[in-house]
Amino acid sequence: MIPDDNYILLMGARVYSEQQIIEDGYIKIKNQKIIEMGSSNELSNKDGFNVIEIPAHYNAVPGFIDVHIHGVAGADTMDATKEALDTMVMALPKEGTTSFLATTMTQEGKQIENALINAGKYIKEQQFPGKSEIIGIHLEGPFVNSLMAGAQPIQHIIDPDVSLLKEWQKLSNETIKLVTLAPERPSGLAMIRYLKENGIIASIGHTAATYDEVNEAIEAGANHVTHLFNQMRGLHHREPGVVGAAFLREELKAEIIVDGVHVRPEMVNLAFKQKQSDGLILITDSMRAKCLKNGKYDLGGQEVTVENGKAILEEGTLAGSILKMGHAVKNIISFTGCSLDEAIEMSSVNPAKQLGFYDRKGSITVGKDADIVILDEDMEVYMTICRGSLAFKREEN
Repeated sequence: MIPDDNYILLMGARVYSEQQIIEDGYIKIKNQKIIEMGSSNELSNKDGFNVIEIPAHYNAVPGFIDVHIHGVAGADTMDATKEALDTMVMALPKEGTTSFLATTMTQEGKQIENALINAGKYIKEQQFPGKSEIIGIHLEGPFVNSLMAGAQPIQHIIDPDVSLLKEWQKLSNETIKLVTLAPERPSGLAMIRYLKENGIIASIGHTAATYDEVNEAIEAGANHVTHLFNQMRGLHHREPGVVGAAFLREELKAEIIVDGVHVRPEMVNLAFKQKQSDGLILITDSMRAKCLKNGKYDLGGQEVTVENGKAILEEGTLAGSILKMGHAVKNIISFTGCSLDEAIEMSSVNPAKQLGFYDRKGSITVGKDADIVILDEDMEVYMTICRGSLAFKREEN
């Protein structure tokens, strides 16, 4: 039988499946889905499959899901063009990201609307296997606190406005899945209640909220924290702040940028010890300069200088990252001593569960989308399969 391009058989790798770790395993893929898996010595039939042999010391893990990414390779969600999103979905498999939330930022309303219309249309009409999948939109701002603006342009920050959000959700083809907001601002709690009622994640971020105000937000329905430690009220022995609430309240899943720049390694380790692997979500929060050379780039009309692994505004504020998800996984293991299994939970399982996609993404198991990353012995991305099609394979010297 002539092998079909939609039929792939991965053989030889250590498979981190949902149920167990399988040494010298195999994964059968057909029409974008995982249809069979197990130990290679149990494999009975290869006919009709394109066989891809993987070294035994490599690891097959579920594709990474980045719930907070603005851009990569010169493109940004706010460019509001099909070409920008094309660039993103083609570039991200190289770092193991098989699905993501296209993330907006605080800007003039019309610019946000253009980005939402563009991303919503793309999500519904323009996605194909073999590329990273946009599974929704993360609306970061403009409903944040100007005291914790970070790289969000202060002149465009507004208080939470439920009626405006409703309009934007319609413009996006109902694809907004996560909204970052400051709950302490006027109408903040009303917006959180609306988001909860409509199945959208309410995330606490760019906020000066006190510990008590965060507790009120949780009662209203908030269950997520945007880039833990960054642009929020920190931990203090008389005011636990947002960080203290994130540590103490199990209802909150906390994103964290594990690049060693936004949060130093010891603080990453502290967060891991407090939240454990089921409470953290690895993100990149990357901007368009990722995968490009050092130099000057644009972020929301602001000039960003990229050098020495940092992206900073003119006054020195961090402006997103140039972190790759594969490196975030490698870093969390290095910074905390966690297992690869635990790193998978933070990079794949937790975001899938949080977004309500765990029925088809986030783990390697029969029936789910064939979103699979092969990591080599150094935890570097060797190969990525997006919905059953080869999206990236590293060229060997």
